[in-house]
Amino acid sequence: MGKNVWKHKIKITKGIHPDTKMLSENAFGIYFEFLNEATVVIRFKPLNDAFPEDTYTIDSGILFNFEREFIEEDDIEYALEIMMLFNSSKRLRIEGEGKTAKIRNVIDLITDEFKCEKASYIMLKTVLKVLMLHLIRFQNNTFIDQDLKQKRVFQFLKLMETSFLKETKAEYYATEMGISEKRLNQILKDKLNVTAKQIIQQRQITEAKRRLVKSEITIKELAYILGFDSMSSFSRFF
Repeated sequence: MGKNVWKHKIKITKGIHPDTKMLSENAFGIYFEFLNEATVVIRFKPLNDAFPEDTYTIDSGILFNFEREFIEEDDIEYALEIMMLFNSSKRLRIEGEGKTAKIRNVIDLITDEFKCEKASYIMLKTVLKVLMLHLIRFQNNTFIDQDLKQKRVFQFLKLMETSFLKETKAEYYATEMGISEKRLNQILKDKLNVTAKQIIQQRQITEAKRRLVKSEITIKELAYILGFDSMSSFSRFF
């Protein structure tokens, strides 16, 4: 695949400002801030969301912004891990010279390939996956010491990712998790500052945009797939 076909689907720049243009709302964003040789702070922009506000006060980092297709995989477990990486926490702090060097080295590989006139889409996508797997591993290691609330967030996101096409009510997820709907929303508000309903709706919007772009599906068919009982209710939602 020629570079001119995909170059508008990924963006790598230094620094970020309030007026920095993202590729789209329906794109992932990662901002790396290297504090020193042994510490890197990573901020995430999930699909249809924004970076944490304090991100725009840091102009010395590296911005990766890319469309969803760069991480699309047949492996559902990998897709779930990616969604949880971006949605469970908007910040990840990595300590240690070895870990920080790994992140920096992979970033350099991706950046070099991206700048190459004959850059390979497959190569870029593959190295980006290596970076994602490193971040997932570091986040999981951090997660071991986190509290029950954070585990509940992971549990909800994983369940939601596999069920949102059929189950759109927060009550279903709370029941599956063995807690009340009120408690589920309290946890999500505390950790992510959103409710279960908002997360489910955000996921529906992302899926709707993806299917409209990727397939020849009709609006009526899409509304049915996403669980809406009428075109008017889908139109109001979307």
